[in-house]
Amino acid sequence: MSTEPIHEPSVALVLQGGGALGAYHIGAYQALAEAGLHPDWVCGISIGAINSAVIAGNKPEDRVARLDALWEAISWPDFRLSADFTALAILHNMASNAEALLLGQPNFFMPRPVNPFFISNAPSEEVSFYDTTPMLFSLKRFADFGLINKKITRLSLGATNIETGQLEFFDNTKTGIGPEHVLASGSLPPGFPAVRVGSNLYWDGGCVSNTPLDAILADLHHPHLIVFVIDLWDASGKPPRNMNDVFWRMKQIQYASRTANQIEATAAKVNLRRTQRALQSARRILAEPDTGAPAEEAGPEVQRLDLIHIIYHPGPDQIPNSDAEFSRTSIAARRAAGYKELKEAIAAAPWLSRGLLPAETGAVVHRVEFGRVTTLSEPRLADPAGWVQKPSIA
Repeated sequence: MSTEPIHEPSVALVLQGGGALGAYHIGAYQALAEAGLHPDWVCGISIGAINSAVIAGNKPEDRVARLDALWEAISWPDFRLSADFTALAILHNMASNAEALLLGQPNFFMPRPVNPFFISNAPSEEVSFYDTTPMLFSLKRFADFGLINKKITRLSLGATNIETGQLEFFDNTKTGIGPEHVLASGSLPPGFPAVRVGSNLYWDGGCVSNTPLDAILADLHHPHLIVFVIDLWDASGKPPRNMNDVFWRMKQIQYASRTANQIEATAAKVNLRRTQRALQSARRILAEPDTGAPAEEAGPEVQRLDLIHIIYHPGPDQIPNSDAEFSRTSIAARRAAGYKELKEAIAAAPWLSRGLLPAETGAVVHRVEFGRVTTLSEPRLADPAGWVQKPSIA
């Protein structure tokens, strides 16, 4: 069986949307930074775009502190609660959510003085329940857009073009990125308004896909790329037993955006491309005599892609509107969960589990859930979509 060596890996970080659940990203990034896994490429949608901009817009040694400072700035002070009192914590979180709905969040969004239902015709940028202008100033405060546009760390932000209904990516390797690009990616209707970028209006990228993995697939030009996909919504769950359960499961299913299928389809496409290239190369060798001339080189293409899918599982105190519940108690709990679960993934280091790969295999998926890392086998050549699980490696 032919094999190819593993190269020094590049690291990509994919941050999904999820509102206040995005505090999980802080701990996840801290664990990566402590392990020296500073991302070469950060892709984000919605709150993931905001966190991505702070990461790309600061020096590596400052990023965790700036993320913490941003989330401190956009949250209201509250009282710390004991984790032993779940019922009290639920009431606390419901009150925190009500506070956000009535008053907005400091340095993030504020209620409009007039309910939009009472306005029959207004500019698209004003048709929403909340005004997100405060976040523009927060982005300028916590992210250095001059640094972002130096392209030291690649930044890709997904947003939905309102007129075409298509997901588009703003990328600092192709265009200058400003606060308006970040805000466009996080403007989820009807709460938040459309954002104009150039001549186009945009809503949250999560209107089309809540996971910005398409940006990675479109530009796989790294010999070995490790992609950490931080999934804030668990697509699987128990059947609901009450209306709160119904709303929570509905939201989880909606915003999970079929992430697991998308990840596995991405890996299958990479492996299928690899097989096709190998077959084309073999056909050329059989059809053309060796003239001694150097072979024509194809463009760069990934040789190994490791997709690390980390799934956040909220605690029992979470409510159906946890994505709009910004209490500092909940932010701290989500942050701690992100740190713990990324530390577990890094300790297992599944991307180093095999030194060599079969020539026909370029992509492997590893799933991190409940402290376990499960590696999925490569697709069968006859059925690139047919994945089966291997035993857990952690």
